[in-house]
Amino acid sequence: MSAHAVLIAGGGPTGLMLAGELALAGIDVAIVERRENQEVDGSRAGGLHARTLEVLDQRGIVERFLALGQVHRAVHFRTAMDIGDFPSRHNCSLALWQRHTERLLAGWVGELGVTVHRGCEVTAFAQDGSGVDVVLSDGRQLRAAYLVGCDGGRSLVRKTAGIGFPGWEPTTSWLMAEVAMTEEPKWGFHENAFGIHAIGKAENTEKALARVVLTDRQLQRDAHPTLHDAREALVAVYGTDFGAHSPTWISRFTDMTRQADAYRDRRVLLAGDAAHVHPPIGGQGLNLGVQDAVNLGWKLAQVVKGTSADSLLDTYHAERHPVAARVLRHTMANVALRRTDDRTKALDETLAELFAMDEPRKRLVADMSGLGIRYDLGEGHPLLGRRMPDLDLVTAEGPLRVFALLHAARPVLLNLGEPGGFDIAPWADRVRQVDGRSEGAWELPAIGEVEAPAAVLIRPDGHVAWVGDSAQQGLAEALTTWFGPPSAG
Repeated sequence: MSAHAVLIAGGGPTGLMLAGELALAGIDVAIVERRENQEVDGSRAGGLHARTLEVLDQRGIVERFLALGQVHRAVHFRTAMDIGDFPSRHNCSLALWQRHTERLLAGWVGELGVTVHRGCEVTAFAQDGSGVDVVLSDGRQLRAAYLVGCDGGRSLVRKTAGIGFPGWEPTTSWLMAEVAMTEEPKWGFHENAFGIHAIGKAENTEKALARVVLTDRQLQRDAHPTLHDAREALVAVYGTDFGAHSPTWISRFTDMTRQADAYRDRRVLLAGDAAHVHPPIGGQGLNLGVQDAVNLGWKLAQVVKGTSADSLLDTYHAERHPVAARVLRHTMANVALRRTDDRTKALDETLAELFAMDEPRKRLVADMSGLGIRYDLGEGHPLLGRRMPDLDLVTAEGPLRVFALLHAARPVLLNLGEPGGFDIAPWADRVRQVDGRSEGAWELPAIGEVEAPAAVLIRPDGHVAWVGDSAQQGLAEALTTWFGPPSAG
């Protein structure tokens, strides 16, 4: 029986990002992926939000994505809202189809030497006190210390673990298709009594295709519609099917919204769509999954190595479950605002007036972009639990950006006061210490300027775990909590 420290079920964006995080930490990780290659049917997820771009920047790979995508200085919640004034190097959203995102992540994971078992999937598993025995569809059996389900909304891992998946049943459905058309379609958005519809140009290097998104007149639960269904839906909305033919992809999605009531069952964990599903409006799903992976990866690595106690994994659910719950709430509200009756239009107009004001806009954009996420790490400086700004630093090694310090996915104690003012020798094998200087104001998204701290402890995911000064009050406790007890030597 082959063995790995961590086995990931699913090689989509979440699984790939998690594998990369674990590989950076030196963990023997493998992915089980049912696809023979990284090809993605259809356009799928259409972009990356600001915090996801920051996360990729923290690992030194964001330029790969920026080179292929199209930058937009806006976030969409029923309408476009400006993000260009946010204090981030990536104050934008990046239009980039999932096929490119996956290909780039897979390339990075390949560079890190991650094993990928392709053309098979997890069909069963059983866990005991020391690990998980996993059965694959090709008959092979694998042993892992931990199994992570990144296997989508119908997750076998979640179901087998017996983790509940409560939420809201669907009320609305949409048909999506990429098809060729013999007639010029009505490009752009179209609104009628049944909802909002759209036809745009699909990205395809070989064929001129139209990407169609149609709101169904009545809720439809068939996830596998046909070309006939697509033509009928086009006629119902536009009075013609524009000669639709030769589909490359047809699908249907609903506004069903669910969230796992636990992200962990002993040695089995969930991330991405396996932990939360919602309609793709607002483009949150892929981003939420990638950020799940970055929160989980370093914690799981430390537990596997024995550096931290198994209880560190409980903080994964404690931190990420509330974030996803808030995203689900925003997504449900976004769906409700797509109704075209007069009362919904009146609400829409009222919200548009509110979001034209700076403070409401900034608060919502901070949520939608991920830049406003704060993990509850207790009271203290406004930075505590938030993402660390990517400051320009002057150090003994020369000029550095904060995010460059995180490329290896290791924690950093950044001392901005007198050099040599800290002694963290018992954690020196785990935590990098950097003395530096930063000029200018510190500004947080939707919060504004905050007092510049003398020192910060930055977790591998870029969130601040401690803020203080050379008195070091609470520093040893924070180091122990997040990065394990001090070394005896």
